[in-house]
Amino acid sequence: MKNSIRSIIAITLLTVGSAAYAENTWKDISKDAWLDGKAESTLLFNTHLNSFDINTDVKNGVVILTGKVESNVDKALAEELVASLKGVNSVDNRLTVINEKSHQDSKMLIALTDSKIATVVKTKLLFESEVSGTGIEVDVKQAVVTLSGKVDSNAAKQLAIAIAKNTTDVKSVVDKLKVTKVKVAKH
Repeated sequence: MKNSIRSIIAITLLTVGSAAYAENTWKDISKDAWLDGKAESTLLFNTHLNSFDINTDVKNGVVILTGKVESNVDKALAEELVASLKGVNSVDNRLTVINEKSHQDSKMLIALTDSKIATVVKTKLLFESEVSGTGIEVDVKQAVVTLSGKVDSNAAKQLAIAIAKNTTDVKSVVDKLKVTKVKVAKH
C-alpha cells in the first residue's frame, strides 16, 4: 500500500511538473516569436536599412542578427534599433559588412552616424506610448540632437528629451519642444 501511495504521488508530481514545464516552454516560445516579429517589423520600417538582407532569430529574449549590411553604421543601427525594443534581453550582432570602403571619408561617417542617431531617436519616440512621436521632429548634426514640435505635457517633453539623451552616440540635446495645452471638453 505504501508503494502504491508513493507511486501515485510520484506520478502526480511528474505530471504537474511536466505541465508547468510545458506551459513555461510555450510562453517562452511565444514571447520569442513575438519579439522576432517586433524586431523584423522595426527593421522593415527603417528606411536606412535593407531589411531583406537582415535575418532575425530569437532565443530566450536574445535577438540574433545575421545577413549583410552596407556599412558598420548600418550594422550598429540595426543592433541599436533591435536592442531598444521592450523585452529584448540582448542582441547577438552577426551581421557582415560588405562595403567597408565607403567609410574612409570622415564627413560621410559623420553624416551616416547622424542619420543613425536620428533614426534611432525617432523610432524610440514612435514606440513610446507616453509621447506623441509623430508630433516631434528630430534633427541631428554632428551627434547633437534637436527636438522640435509639440507635445501634450511637460512630462512628455521631459521623456522625449531623456529618450534622445540616452541614445547611443548622442553628445547633447537641444530642446525646441513646445507644450500645448490639451483642451478638456466641458460638460
